[in-house]
Amino acid sequence: MLNVAVVGSGPAGLYAAEALVKQAAALPLPVPVRVDVIDRLPTPYGLVRYGVAPDHKSIKSIAQYLRKVLESPDVRFVGGVHLGEDVTRDDLVSAYDAVIYATGAMRDRRLGIAGEDLPGSYAATDFVNWYCGHPDVAASTFTLDAESVAVIGVGNVAIDVARILARDPAELHATDVPQPVLDALHASKVREVHMIGRRGPAYAKFTTKELRELAELPGVEVIVHADEADLNAFDSSGASVALAESDRRVRGNLVSITKWAQGVTPATASSGHARRLIVRFWLKPVEILGTDRVTGLILERTAIDAAGAFGGTGEYETLDAQMVLRSVGYQSVPLPGVPFDERASVVPNALGRVLDADGAPLPGEYVAGWLKRGPTGVIGTNKSDAAETVRGLLEDLAGGPGAGDAPLPRAGLLRYPDPPAAAKAVAVAPGTGAGAAGPGGGAAGPGGGAPGPGGGAEIPAGLGTGLDDEGAVAAATDWPLGSVLAGRGIMPVSYAEWLRIETAEIELAKSLGRGERVKLHDSDAIWSACRPQDD
Repeated sequence: MLNVAVVGSGPAGLYAAEALVKQAAALPLPVPVRVDVIDRLPTPYGLVRYGVAPDHKSIKSIAQYLRKVLESPDVRFVGGVHLGEDVTRDDLVSAYDAVIYATGAMRDRRLGIAGEDLPGSYAATDFVNWYCGHPDVAASTFTLDAESVAVIGVGNVAIDVARILARDPAELHATDVPQPVLDALHASKVREVHMIGRRGPAYAKFTTKELRELAELPGVEVIVHADEADLNAFDSSGASVALAESDRRVRGNLVSITKWAQGVTPATASSGHARRLIVRFWLKPVEILGTDRVTGLILERTAIDAAGAFGGTGEYETLDAQMVLRSVGYQSVPLPGVPFDERASVVPNALGRVLDADGAPLPGEYVAGWLKRGPTGVIGTNKSDAAETVRGLLEDLAGGPGAGDAPLPRAGLLRYPDPPAAAKAVAVAPGTGAGAAGPGGGAAGPGGGAPGPGGGAEIPAGLGTGLDDEGAVAAATDWPLGSVLAGRGIMPVSYAEWLRIETAEIELAKSLGRGERVKLHDSDAIWSACRPQDD
């Protein structure tokens, strides 16, 4: 039986859990695997639950796919357990055959300018967490008493933030946005939202679909300055034009940007403009103004010269704004005791194998998702990324000790010196996805065509979701971390207890007459639903 801990229950962590079950089942001799998905929150799904805007229902539906992973009999949700506080890295490495870290990127990069810490200046992550109902951010954090808001950044997160600020809150009634947040949006005094990019429109990171959504907001006027939309106005190198010629996404973005620069407004947004959304380019923030709180933002015009050098021009303007939200990229945060590259903000790794200070792989430790590669790609990118990490993990355990190999906690655990002929035939059959058996007798392949979660593994009673025995999973000590947590008085949240939270949110939506569910708005409400006082 292979026991693996996955730290983080977002897309990266759950795709890793799925890959473990599938790839272990696809070995020349299938191996039963037990995966504990550990999260510091009592709620699973990570970025899908707390990072996707409430009006993006199609993206949020990924949670239904991830739910099936958590409901596999091979996978157990272990919520409310914080690495570094409740358990240590050494606890995990000692208890499991392997550990995969997949905690994502939870912190916004800073601007590094004067005034950044004034009241009214926030990380976009905090605002996203607020409207998504993250228990770390109180519902009272944002009052939206600013009339003008500056959003620094031109990526998809910046667009989400700008859209939520500008959208008629009545359109969010059928979403899962917490009720106190919806009330705050109804009371919002915001009338202008400025989205600001350091470079030109050809360099903007948003997708065309996200950009077009701005044009579909009723009652919102979208404005772009004509000179800033001109690819040659502030770029003497021709690089912007070259990007537009070579990149289909850039060309699609420029269609909308050019129309806005020409004053063309879609009919859906033409019936009176309650709010304005101004998209600016070739400007970088140099100082946030204010004494007791934010009152403005100084911006410097930027340009690219004929030699391709980017920089400020010495031309400045002051923007009237009472709130600044920075959205210039995410960063991962170090995990206690786990190697971390402060410069790249990732765990140093080779194809998912965690590396020590000398560049050697650490036995039994792996990484996946943004913590592995940085905040790049879309949610689906994490699936192939996790599969790569899991392939390395199974190859390490199958290979056993050899010349140059790192020591392993259970070297050769998956080694089968003499697999049956039928298994050998499967291992070398083309198109199976299992991969040829290596010197250790069975390195895991990509898992194509393997059974879904739970395929073929016999798992002891009480391991899986806890649907049949709600208290058994939380209280049991006969699992890798059970005795450690029990000794510290920590009772993990089971999947069944998470379902109580989900049920409470569905019932709240019914009582409010709002859509399919409404998120509980704070930590107390979540824990009360998870563990009612009469339990």
